[in-house]
Amino acid sequence: MRIIPAIDIIDGKCVRLSKGDYNTKKIYNENPLEVAKEFEAHGIRYLHLVDLDGAKSRHIVNHKVLEQIASKTNLKIDFGGGLKTDDDLHIAFESGANQITGGSIAVKDRETFTGWIEDYGSDKIILGADALDEKVAVSGWQEESKEELLPFIKSYQEKGIQYVICTDISKDGMLEGPSFDLYKKIIASLGSLEVKKPLKLIASGGISTFHELPKLAEIGCEGTIIGKAIYENRISLKQLENYILTA
Repeated sequence: MRIIPAIDIIDGKCVRLSKGDYNTKKIYNENPLEVAKEFEAHGIRYLHLVDLDGAKSRHIVNHKVLEQIASKTNLKIDFGGGLKTDDDLHIAFESGANQITGGSIAVKDRETFTGWIEDYGSDKIILGADALDEKVAVSGWQEESKEELLPFIKSYQEKGIQYVICTDISKDGMLEGPSFDLYKKIIASLGSLEVKKPLKLIASGGISTFHELPKLAEIGCEGTIIGKAIYENRISLKQLENYILTA
């Protein structure tokens, strides 16, 4: 299972929110590149970089941070937050993203998002399926859509999507443990579908202790995104380094 630390960006700074609420913003480092370099020094190869300003303003904002991290580390970066147009996507890839994550656009503009899958390939485009009570949430989690989570993911599997980041918003930033039951349900329902690409489910939200990681791997998660647990020293980078070495 891939270990994917998260860096969330507001005003060019590394922050974390709770349940996507911008009023809960806590700054952890003024320099995201420092954080990224520290991850890399501990054997981490992947990074989940989220442009929270972009998510709020609905267009890419912090692409300079992406460019800086991409040019000064070897981390493979998936980038999301505010990607709404072909131009946004072009900027993200030109700035060094290996993959991009589309959430709100996958709900609100299916034609454009499907076009991205067709144009860039399913190894470059990640479906962001963020949910509350198994309903998909959009616009930086400020809105709940009428989309049911499982049919939503399935509809994009049929269009070729393979990577899916699923965040249970009720868990995000709360350090109360991830949604094991939800991930089991997704994999049981969708993991064996006869579709173009097999499901690669990435767990996100609520990771609070190192011991949760083997459980997520056992369920069948392809990766897990870890944020606040690292910044609040609930999980050490040394623990993650050892996990990567022995996995």
